[in-house]
Amino acid sequence: MNPASTMRAAVGTSLLDDFSLEMTGKDVPKLEEARDSIPQGTRINVTFLGNENLRMRLEAARAVKRLGFVPVPHISARRLGSRADFEQFLAGLREDGTSDNVFVVGGDPAHPEGPYADSLSLIETGLLQEYGVRHVSVSGYPEGHPAIDDGRLWSALRDKHASLAAQPLDGGIITQFGFDVDPVLAWVEQVRGQGVELPVRIGVPGPAGVRRLMSYAARFGVGTSASVVKKYGLSLSNLMGTAGPDRFLRDLAAAHDPGRHGELKIHFYTFGGLKATSDWAARFRKDSLA
Repeated sequence: MNPASTMRAAVGTSLLDDFSLEMTGKDVPKLEEARDSIPQGTRINVTFLGNENLRMRLEAARAVKRLGFVPVPHISARRLGSRADFEQFLAGLREDGTSDNVFVVGGDPAHPEGPYADSLSLIETGLLQEYGVRHVSVSGYPEGHPAIDDGRLWSALRDKHASLAAQPLDGGIITQFGFDVDPVLAWVEQVRGQGVELPVRIGVPGPAGVRRLMSYAARFGVGTSASVVKKYGLSLSNLMGTAGPDRFLRDLAAAHDPGRHGELKIHFYTFGGLKATSDWAARFRKDSLA
């Protein structure tokens, strides 16, 4: 097998093994539509947005489980109005058998709606274990956060890693998506240098329209310089076009060094396109192994 074929196979057999997907509470019909193209047992994250309610979030997690996938409900610290709200959500997840895996995040509100200012405060309550949580994912920001300085981000990541180990709870990191492999892998190497050995899922945009990708990138502080988007395969002169993460994943496979970066997997931000993303992943994996 020539080097190019070897690298393509590495994408298909390693990085795309056990990828995860993201959906909103409103995406249950889209999940039903995509179910046959998603491998059974796939981890599917369920968001915790301001326009969703408790019933919607619980129903979405139940649907993920019912269809043969692994639900990973999000818990947004600053959107929780009280400890009672936190416990009500956790109790609902436990009752439904969907509490094993969660993703904790600070959330979008600039000011907390209740007693929890960040995801670390959720972990430190001890309630996650009490309600049956066994694995907790936390956020990673390879290109920084538009509202949080880098020093605070690194301190928070170290503190969350230490708190999970002390519980003890299994953990992992899911990164914000990006268009450039180089800062992502440099950040992962720095994570390892900080002594954080948690598995990392690299956030990748699913196939989507260029205009939509640019809109989400601006919202989350993702770099979109002309050289970066060209490297990814986007065209700023054709915002009506679409793009998938083909080049990004091939570049990631080529540059990934397990000795320096540790275990890496892929997390797809689907932007509502569950079927488009799962179909794309199946085709890309098949082509990689051809």
